[in-house]
Amino acid sequence: MEKKLPACEGTIIHKEVVEEIKTKIPEEEVLYELGDFFKLLGDSTRIKILSALFHSEMCVCDIASLFDMTQSAISHQLRVLKQGRLVKYRKSGKVVYYSLDDEHVKEIVEQGLNHITEKK
Repeated sequence: MEKKLPACEGTIIHKEVVEEIKTKIPEEEVLYELGDFFKLLGDSTRIKILSALFHSEMCVCDIASLFDMTQSAISHQLRVLKQGRLVKYRKSGKVVYYSLDDEHVKEIVEQGLNHITEKK
């Protein structure tokens, strides 16, 4: 049987706290964008790609080889990551190289890794 969490039985008890917090929470649209951003990180293949790009820019062929996946599958995930502004690319002749969009991407993923690997 699932245990119920405790809840208030009345109306707002700490009105000042509620009003203060209302002014500090980002606007609804920003929160939706943040939720979408974290959805991008909710796929293990995309996390693998980002982890590889921590160390070096890479082309699709090399990433596909690294993870024993098709170039098509990697290209699809890179397109999603690019649309989410997590990776960028540069062309050199016919080869396209991908890298992290900025240092924030690495920091966010590293913070997540630190959180899940810390001792409980």
